[in-house]
Parts: sequence; structure tokens; C-alpha cells
Amino acid sequence: MVSFSVLIVIMVMLWGGFMKNRNPWEDKVSGIITFINVVEAGSFAAAAFRMNLTRSAIAKSISKLEQRLGIRLFHRTTRQQSLTSEGGVYYEHCSHMINGLNAIESELRDGQVGPEGKIRISCPVLFGRRCVAPVLRSLTRLYPKIQVETEFSDRVIDILSEGFDMAIRIGSVADSTSLIAKKIAVQRMAIFAAPQYLEKFGTPTSIAELKDHQAILYGRSIHTQPWVVRDHQGTLKEVVLPGRERYDDLQVIADSAIEGGGLAWLPSWLGAPYLVSGQLSLVMDSDKVQPIDIHVVWPKTKYLPHRMRLLIDALATQIPVLMG
Repeated sequence: MVSFSVLIVIMVMLWGGFMKNRNPWEDKVSGIITFINVVEAGSFAAAAFRMNLTRSAIAKSISKLEQRLGIRLFHRTTRQQSLTSEGGVYYEHCSHMINGLNAIESELRDGQVGPEGKIRISCPVLFGRRCVAPVLRSLTRLYPKIQVETEFSDRVIDILSEGFDMAIRIGSVADSTSLIAKKIAVQRMAIFAAPQYLEKFGTPTSIAELKDHQAILYGRSIHTQPWVVRDHQGTLKEVVLPGRERYDDLQVIADSAIEGGGLAWLPSWLGAPYLVSGQLSLVMDSDKVQPIDIHVVWPKTKYLPHRMRLLIDALATQIPVLMG
């Protein structure tokens, strides 16, 4: 991580370079910016489109940068290019430097005009609509100079390479040297089924009895999310039930359960309205079913912009209330 003092030195060096001899320093800075754009855009052509330059201009800038550094930054083929190991290290340091400079500028601006700027965030589709979007809307109403750009997707995005400021993650978060994770809520889980299903097949009261039932499973590709349930001794067990249906959308699972398709493992906040309406019955509540932690994740930086701090605090305060 680039410290504040190092960033100040870099800024002074850049300013001094521009004053004494503009072109060499301008080439260095533009080469770094071009390099970052190529990595984040995914190709020379995409970076050229993003920067409104020709592909040959991008290639020339990268070649100059490689010559100055004395290393190859990309493996090139006729169809694509990928980062070398040295290129990956260089990108990490350059992106940290740029992010640090942007954060310092944001801190200085916030002190004068209040929080402003864009926040790009990714969150799971259903949870995002129900629990994240209301927080984003209230923040933009409260601070008109803050802009939010949100991707609702159940895929696990790469925050750094895809240019996101933060992401909401449901479940465990892997250790990372480049990301910070903060737990903002706990999602209670429960097992539900339609009354007509339970009348026909009975209500399971143990893990052994669960395994005699059909489940509507959550997962994608070849991975199925196991259910974590306490047995009669209080020990947590992972359970994967037989099931003819598997979806990567919790609302579809709830809909199928309402139609009598089988047992459904759902967030308590999603199943609660269907309990009230009588469309679903509770099979095992959150005392027996393991809850899931919810985190907000963002790139590690010494200077977190004020708008980011405001959103993180708002998410941590409001999401538990919205989940009920």
C-alpha cells in the first residue's frame, strides 16, 4: 500500500518534472494510465475505444513503457494479450497509487463541498432489490452530489479488475491482501414448504427425516449450496437433499415451494410474507438452521472517500432493519 508521504513525494516529483521538462514526465504518466486502461478494459482495442485513441497508439504507449521498465507487461498473441507475472505486480502497485491519489483528492473536495462523486457497487439480485437498493436511494436523496451505479448480479465479481468500488457478499469471504471486508448483517435462514406438500409427505423434525424429502435446491453449474442444520445434539451438519429442481434464484425457489415442489431453504425475510399469507409453512426455523453472514467488501486503501464511508455506515445501520 502506498503511504501518504510516498504519494506526496510522487506528486511533487510529477509537478517538478512537468515544470522542468514536460514531455518525459508526461510520457511516463500517460504510459501508466494507458497500461491501467488496457488491463481493466481487457484488450488494446477496448482500451483504445475507452480512451478515444487508435489501437496502434495504445500499442506504442505500452511498448515505450515496457522499454523504459525493461520488462514485458503482456503476453501477446494475434487474438489477445494477458498480463505477465511482472505485469500483474506492476498493475497492482499502479492501481493502488491511482486509487490513493483519487482518494486524497476526494478527501480534499469533501472538506470543501461535502460528499460527492460516483460509487459503483455490485450486489446479489434479490437481496439487492429488497435490502440494498432502498439504502442507495435514501443516500442519494440525502446527499444529492453522490451518484450510485449498481450491478444486480449473483455472480462473484472481481472488484479490482472490473472497476467496482464495493460489493455485497453473502456468505464467507476469502482472505485477501487487497480487499477489506466488514460484516454488516446476519441473514437468518429457515426451511419452508407448502401446507399441501406437508399434508402429503409429513413434516420432518430431524436431519434424518429431512433426507426423506424432495428439496428445491439453490446452486449454479455443478455446485449446490448445502443446508447447514443443527441436529438434536446441537451440532451443525451440512445437508444436501435429493431434488429434481435446482435454481440460482431464490424467488424462483420460493415460487416452486408455494406450488408444492418440495422443501425450500430460504432467507427468513423472504419466506415471512408467505407464512402470513398461508402459502408456506415453517418446517425448521432459524434456531435450527445456520444463519449466513453478510459483508461489504472494498479495495484496501488508506484513504477511504467520505461517500464510501457514508454508504458503508448506512448499509450496516439500515440493512438489519430492512431484513426484519
